[in-house]
Amino acid sequence: MKSSSESLPIYRNTQSGTFLRIIMVSMLVLFLVIGFSSSPWMIPTTILLIILIATFHSLTTEVHEDSIVIWFGIGLIRRTIPISRIEGCSVARTPWYVGWGIRLLPGGGWLWNVSGFESVELSYVAGGRFRIGTDQSEELSAAITSVIMSENDTDPA
Repeated sequence: MKSSSESLPIYRNTQSGTFLRIIMVSMLVLFLVIGFSSSPWMIPTTILLIILIATFHSLTTEVHEDSIVIWFGIGLIRRTIPISRIEGCSVARTPWYVGWGIRLLPGGGWLWNVSGFESVELSYVAGGRFRIGTDQSEELSAAITSVIMSENDTDPA
């Protein structure tokens, strides 16, 4: 079996963080209007904001035969979850107060999200959970479920 870096994804979606983009780009424009000479912190703050825009402008999710690969923006922050580690998945709705970005969920587990409140929650074989924010929750859940079922069908145990 090919590794996830070699195989074509069964499912792929990139969700735009439109609201986050608007906020961060507005702040960047504001900093540029204020000008760099007004504070010695403007240049490092502007550079940090540009890095944040590049890092968190979107969330891409790929489902492969052996893993789920997710990354923010240009890929500085990424995670690979082996299918063998996943017990199941379900469509979930994340409450508005949890927020966006990388978050610890109330009651345990992690959330990676850039926009909206729809997500897919993975439950791990060893316990724990992980939510992936998406604008295609039904499609992502179906893709993950089909890969889990395929993995269980080929498992000799």
